[in-house]
This record gives sequence, C-alpha cells and structure tokens, in this order.
Amino acid sequence: MNRQRALFAIHVAAVLFGLTGIFGELINSDATVITAGRAGFAFVALYLFMRFQGASILHGINLRNLAVLALAGAMLATHWVTFFISVKVSGVAIATLGFASFPAFITLCERLVFKERVSAQEWLIVGLVTLGLVLVTPSIDLRDDATIGLGWAVLSGLTFALFTLINRRAAGHLPAQQVACWENLFVAMLTLPFSFPAITHIQALDWFWVALLGVLCTALSHYLLVASLSVLNARSAGIVIALEPVYAIFFAAVLFAQYPSTRALFGGALMISAIVWSGLRKTQRTPASSATH
Repeated sequence: MNRQRALFAIHVAAVLFGLTGIFGELINSDATVITAGRAGFAFVALYLFMRFQGASILHGINLRNLAVLALAGAMLATHWVTFFISVKVSGVAIATLGFASFPAFITLCERLVFKERVSAQEWLIVGLVTLGLVLVTPSIDLRDDATIGLGWAVLSGLTFALFTLINRRAAGHLPAQQVACWENLFVAMLTLPFSFPAITHIQALDWFWVALLGVLCTALSHYLLVASLSVLNARSAGIVIALEPVYAIFFAAVLFAQYPSTRALFGGALMISAIVWSGLRKTQRTPASSATH
C-alpha cells in the first residue's frame, strides 16, 4: 500500500466510524441488541479474515491474555451500549460529539490511574474539550432528552478511554486483528443474555443494518485503520479519525434532518480542534485504540 492509498483507506475508515451512529438510528431495536448483533457479525468477519490469512485466534493466547481481553471486552460492550442509548435518546450529532470527549478522559486516566505526568498543553486540551461539552449541552435539565443523551455519550467516551488504556497497557503485543476478534467475541457473550427476548423480534431489514454495522463499521474499518498505519504515522491517522463527528453530523442532517444548534456546532468545532491539536502534538498514537468505535 502506497501513501495515496493509505490516505484513502484512513478516510474511508473515518466515514465508516461516522456511520456508526447512523446505523444505530436506523436499527429499530434497543442498544443491547444492536451491540450484541454488531459484535457477533464483527467476530465472524474477523475470524474468517484471519483464517483466510492462515492465522489462528489461539496463537499466543494464555489465561492472562484472556482475562485482559475479557476486561477490555466489558469496557467495549459498555461503550457501545451507552453510545447507542445516547443515539436513541438525543440523536446522532449529540451522541457523536459527546463521545468525542474520550481523549480528555484518556489524559485524566493517565494522570490519576497511571500517575503519568500531564503537560500544561494537555491540561489545556482537556479544558477546551470540557468547554466544548458545556456548549454542546442544550440545557442543564435532566428532564431534557438531549441533556440525558449527552450524559450517556460522555459515559460512552469515558468507557472507551478505559478500553483504550487497557488495550495499550496489556494487549499491545498481540496482532490487532486477533485482539479485535477476541474482544468482539467477549462483547457478544456479555450482551447476548441481556438481548432476549427483544433479539427474537428483529425484522429482516434491521438484521441487514446490524450486519452492515458489524462488517463495515467494525471489522472493515478496523482492517483499513491497521492497514493504513503500515504507511502513515499514527499522528496523521489520528487527525483524520478526529473528523468522525463531522461525517456523522453531515449524514444525520442529510438522512434524518437532525440539525444541531449553532451553539452545539461551535462547541463541537472547539472539541474537534482540540483533538486535532492533540494529534499534531504527539508523534505516537495507539494503532488499535480507535479501531472499534
């Protein structure tokens, strides 16, 4: 893969990430069912891809790895369920912008949990993301669906940050496809019991949307991100992925006539600018950390 194809691949991955909320809006079912179905289809697609490559999902796996992957899977399951709840409650734009707070949570977790030094510039980025969230918040009223949805989205961002740190700290020595395969399997196992009886009532069209969500927005987007990182540096890839909310808001406006307010757009622009600035400052990012949103 040359640089031009790598740039095309990473932009396609960003578009697919942006479509996640769109499929969440389209699928007529609850968040747990969507998560279980997405993870199931993603696991099958990744497993078949690994078999096609001649790789085994058991290679290098031990009990410690399984425990770490199960913990990461639990965080990923919580992230997806809370994100899709946010989409159902407040719409695609609010859900995606709330989730975009996760880089700030990563910085805070690195400081509080791992005692890593955080620079003044990184604290400034956290402050800008926080201000952006305040502007995105339509009102400080827990009776407002948009406010409730934003709360779920911020929780989604927090759990994704924890998921990212678990991957970076403990599962980075395994191939990215293998990690994603196991994590999606654990997500499916954790959420499937809570999906009944609703999962038995899904219509055929909704199963089609769930399959596209799992295969395109999870398995394929993960592969494109990893493949592009073989040519691009992670900083460049991270900046492109930061455009995910832009794509999500555009698709929501075109398909569902969901138009965020001017204040929310300004807050979102502030958050995205902070994330891009963070990407420009860092020379290294975690390749697999953003692959499963």
